[in-house]
Amino acid sequence: MKRINLFKIALIISAVCLVLALIISLSGRLSKAGPLYVGFFILLALGMRGYKKVKGLSYTVWIFTAVTTSMFYPQLFLSVGDFQLKNLIVPLLQIIMFGMGSQMSLNDFTGVIRMPKGVLLGIFSHYTIMPLVGFGIANIFNFPAEIKAGIILIGCVPSGLASNVMSYIANANLALAITIGAISTLLSPVVTPFLMKILGGQYIEVSFWSMMLDILKMIILPIVAGFIFNLFSGSRSDKKQKTIQMAGYFIIILLTNLVYVKSANADFSAFLIALAKSVAWFFILPCIAALSLRYLVKGEKVWLSKLLSLVSMTGIAVIITIITAAGHESLLKVGALLLVTSLLHNLAGYSLGYTVAWLTGMPEKDRRTLAFEVGMQNGGLASGLALQMGKVATVGLAPAIFGPLMNITGSTLASWWRTKPTDVKEQL
Repeated sequence: MKRINLFKIALIISAVCLVLALIISLSGRLSKAGPLYVGFFILLALGMRGYKKVKGLSYTVWIFTAVTTSMFYPQLFLSVGDFQLKNLIVPLLQIIMFGMGSQMSLNDFTGVIRMPKGVLLGIFSHYTIMPLVGFGIANIFNFPAEIKAGIILIGCVPSGLASNVMSYIANANLALAITIGAISTLLSPVVTPFLMKILGGQYIEVSFWSMMLDILKMIILPIVAGFIFNLFSGSRSDKKQKTIQMAGYFIIILLTNLVYVKSANADFSAFLIALAKSVAWFFILPCIAALSLRYLVKGEKVWLSKLLSLVSMTGIAVIITIITAAGHESLLKVGALLLVTSLLHNLAGYSLGYTVAWLTGMPEKDRRTLAFEVGMQNGGLASGLALQMGKVATVGLAPAIFGPLMNITGSTLASWWRTKPTDVKEQL
């Protein structure tokens, strides 16, 4: 009872903070209301932890806490001494992708064989609906060119990591969701730069090979490192299977460095140096880490999965906070409208993804899966690409808003779908 009362007290105080913050804001002293808004979100997140129905949304509220803090106090999240905090975005994204890869294996791709229609339709829908909707929104609304490019960019990236979670909550086809997400991610080094070049090239300069290299470094190589870590830490694959897989992973690293040569016009010695670094970081180090962990830690490694999940959630929060702080001035100008357009983009993805699945005769579970796989994007990758372009304060704004927003809409839709039957028999 005491715990429940504490949660209730937190919610009550959060409501008081919100009322006071609104009163101060309406009186023309918005900057003075900052601590109250931050306090409102902190207490709301803590209070929601006491109630099962909304407990899952507490992480999203923490994201809004971070965003609010960075809006009122952006100077805290721009630099520490001479170190620019935006330089953390790519390493954090790589850690998140490594965590995803370490929890996966090649078995996650067998869905292509078992469910070819759903996988192909899901990938096609994802890479047509979201880019075209983003392009349409960017042209309808009067945003600056680089903001428009950010809206298109969030539409061109692969599906987000959270989509699998939403499919699980919604009683959708989780195996299909994992397969679509994994393959759309693997295709992203080619498809995302291609779409961005065609649709967004009129607003900002887009280098196909540079963007391809950035995606390979930020997404594919860390995932490969995660695969290798998983292969040596707990996989039961025999030596032949491990040898074949390791050869495949080495080829991916080699191809990445060939893209580097094309992108940077590098000579042979530069290629060898880059290849040696990539092999050390993404090939040898994961093997050593996995074997060391396997030797030092016996038994179930559930704690590792929880740790990587915590690191991923924290990393996403930090990335969004840094981008919000960097784009503080632009957000003050277009923030409200950008929020509305991001919501339209997200909801259009859910609606059109579900509709395509319905029109093609797919079962209800698969319709729900396509809704999430089409409507939810990898905002972290879009943010990282915006940083690599040197435009995180403008191009990076739409991804920073889209990410937290899709978690709210996705959680709400998934929770509602969970209460609904998935076939005719359940309705009888």
